[in-house]
Amino acid sequence: MPARQTIQRELIINELRSMANHPTADEVYASIHEKHPTISKATVYRTLGRLADEGVILRVKINNGADHFDHQTFAHYHVRCTECGRVDDVEIPVLDGAEKAASRTSDYVITGHTLQFDGICPACQRAREAR
Repeated sequence: MPARQTIQRELIINELRSMANHPTADEVYASIHEKHPTISKATVYRTLGRLADEGVILRVKINNGADHFDHQTFAHYHVRCTECGRVDDVEIPVLDGAEKAASRTSDYVITGHTLQFDGICPACQRAREAR
């Protein structure tokens, strides 16, 4: 059964698309709450979780950090700034055959993979240079 298209759901999807910066649930909530103060944090968190589970948005699990959300659901990789926590897309091809190779060597049934790069974003690089 397809999910009901509620006003809150539409608000959250549109906000995520407009932010386009891989925000956390807290950042999505803060942005929506400015314009729609009656929306609750629980509604935003619950809806983001459901949208990710349904494949409407992508949940980007960050090592040792809060999940981020991406409106682009195609297979791609991400980079996280180790200084400010910003998350961006990495424009490289997805590793073909990696899942089959992992399955062969581990005896697991591989259902997907993620690859997270860590680094220092351009803004933090400039801030370092300015110090």
